[in-house]
Amino acid sequence: MNKKRAHLAERRSQLLAQSAAQRTALTHNLAPWRARLALADQGVAVLRFIGRHPALLVGAALLVAAVFPRRVANMGKWLRPGWALWRIGRKLRKS
Repeated sequence: MNKKRAHLAERRSQLLAQSAAQRTALTHNLAPWRARLALADQGVAVLRFIGRHPALLVGAALLVAAVFPRRVANMGKWLRPGWALWRIGRKLRKS
């Protein structure tokens, strides 16, 4: 029984060393991606905030329409694809 415990202790120490090396390698390999992933996280946070507060989005659109009426008239070409994306997002969220 003592040999079995010694073997298990040895195996455990090997696995702990291996996992520490893997964590170090993962940290090293992900370092260049850290800034990009942080930016992606911020983008997701903004989208979640807009999803929780859609009235702010409508208010911002009305403000832009009041300040830049000519540009809003040109934005009509974006409404149809935007509406389609909105509907796709809603369908994906439901499923």
